[in-house]
Amino acid sequence: MNKLIKIALIAIGLIAAALWFFMPSADDPDAINSGAMNFMFIIMYILLAIAVVATVFFGLQKLLATPGSLKKALFGIGGLAIVVAISYGLSSGEEAKEVAESMSNLGATEGTVKNIGMGLNVFFILTVIAVALMVLPGLKKMFVK
Repeated sequence: MNKLIKIALIAIGLIAAALWFFMPSADDPDAINSGAMNFMFIIMYILLAIAVVATVFFGLQKLLATPGSLKKALFGIGGLAIVVAISYGLSSGEEAKEVAESMSNLGATEGTVKNIGMGLNVFFILTVIAVALMVLPGLKKMFVK
């Protein structure tokens, strides 16, 4: 099985390398309709689909095979849901209405502004948590010795 995967990957790599040479020049106005470009997109979608299916399959297999991992996963999903709820609460308010009104000519609605604010807040909160989880163990090791 491992040899078949390696052979398939080598074949895909050779096809992609050959298509690279058939790509149109950057100043060609009809470059997006090139057959080589379309085939490279098809290869990309196939590889992306294989990666997603393999990730989900093996992730679920490991999740269900290891005792206690399902409980940990549910805690993680619950924690993420709490962070998203807090972020959505922080993104609501007068600021969202003002931004939506000022950008209404671009098609922005209050809901869109709230969702963007929520996404930014989720990113910032998770970044702070990740930095804290990296720094705190190091600080603990420095001072506990």
